[in-house]
Amino acid sequence: MLDVRADIEYVKGAFEHSTNIPILSDAERHLVGTEYKKNGNAAAVLLAQNLIKEEGKQVRVKQWLEYLAEHPNALLYCFRGGQRSGIAQSWLKEAGVNIVRLNGGYKAFRTFLMDESLRISKETKTIIIGGYTGSGKTILLNKIKNSIDLEGIANHKGSSFGNNVSIQPSQINFENNLAYELIKSQAKRYKEVVIEHESHNIGRAFIPKEVYTNLMDGEMIILERPIAQRIDVSYDEYVIKAQEDYIATYGGEGIPKWVEDVSKGLSKIKKRLGDENYTNINIIFTDASNTDDKALKEEMYKKFIGELLEKYYDPMYQFQIDKTTIPLLFKGSEEEIIEFLEKRAS
Repeated sequence: MLDVRADIEYVKGAFEHSTNIPILSDAERHLVGTEYKKNGNAAAVLLAQNLIKEEGKQVRVKQWLEYLAEHPNALLYCFRGGQRSGIAQSWLKEAGVNIVRLNGGYKAFRTFLMDESLRISKETKTIIIGGYTGSGKTILLNKIKNSIDLEGIANHKGSSFGNNVSIQPSQINFENNLAYELIKSQAKRYKEVVIEHESHNIGRAFIPKEVYTNLMDGEMIILERPIAQRIDVSYDEYVIKAQEDYIATYGGEGIPKWVEDVSKGLSKIKKRLGDENYTNINIIFTDASNTDDKALKEEMYKKFIGELLEKYYDPMYQFQIDKTTIPLLFKGSEEEIIEFLEKRAS
């Protein structure tokens, strides 16, 4: 999709696989919008033409043509499918290229996505994967073809230590991308969709209330894994891979930045941990971060994780399971669950 809205509009919300090559800059859009309010549409169009001028027009058309050479079937849109996309379409036609405009523009297509998200979530049967932190629920999801990874869409691991180095999508983009996944799942005619047991919020991303209610109206499968394995899974995900991501992003400052962010995450749950638990766990983490002995560092990080699981995550998850109204369908290891689901789908 070729999005010709201004940068500021695109940042607030966009569609997957869209590219923003604006017809007006943010400043130009502001001026044209002010002119529209004061003197009407004709005056606004005239101002836009004067701002762009012939040289600016040539630059924009060249950029669009380069994009369309790589994506010849792209659709064109602005906010409502009106003036800006209409002008862009006419300029491209002058350059010998015909492009289809998205009827109603961004606004209409987003409305369609939200409506479909609500409809499909209501019609779709869901299997909800639960399990203690470190059970490897996301690892399991990625091995199931009819799954939707909500944390992946939110770019967050769903815990106080779940921030990725890259930022989360805007709320609008999270909703748009969730709708895409639901639409694709229905297009593939899955009888059921497998998701992870989540709260309304995944980091800063919020699953719309009605969609969330629909998704959680399913049956529960509990993934079971021994505590030692859960510590290993958590260590690999939240220490090894996390540090690699931080180093790739921040270079030599990666590890100090990771330590800082984990410390911030720990401080967020201080109240729930209680002063004594918080102090003890914080000391373990600090000592692990400061030692140069690799074997000792791993041992202490795993002790830190074990303490967090025992003192914070496990009691919290047990409380959630005890109060849930989702009916239990099955319990088992990763292998047993995959076998169960394959038999169920056949």
